[in-house]
Amino acid sequence: MADLDIKAAEMLKVANLYRTKHRVTIVKVLLKAGRPLSQEQIAHRCGKKHFDKVTIYRIIETLVKVGLVHKAYVDKRASHFELAHHCTDRQCHPHFTCTSCGSTHCLMEISLPMAESPHKGFIIKRQKVHLEGLCPDCV
Repeated sequence: MADLDIKAAEMLKVANLYRTKHRVTIVKVLLKAGRPLSQEQIAHRCGKKHFDKVTIYRIIETLVKVGLVHKAYVDKRASHFELAHHCTDRQCHPHFTCTSCGSTHCLMEISLPMAESPHKGFIIKRQKVHLEGLCPDCV
């Protein structure tokens, strides 16, 4: 666990943020998860008795603002967040969500070319790919 503390603290340092206990904990949760989490899932993994929803929301927004975390996708009006260290400013790695159990997996092994708009005047600034189907456990 100490390795995750060090890695989380280093990521915050690189992002030029104070390494508070709450920030380190949230970055550790995202590191350990290895997949996008909703704010509710982050709260549950942090231990709700130590973190209120407003604190978690503010920390996530700060981490998004500095580019350390990004919104991977929105499902049923709930944003899911993950560390942005596997993505570029223009493109996020693809995600797969199982339509049966609801689990989401990062597909970092898949590399997709950046889309180009066939319509004049449209400028694509960021590309996200979200695939749906059945995971191996639900097949």
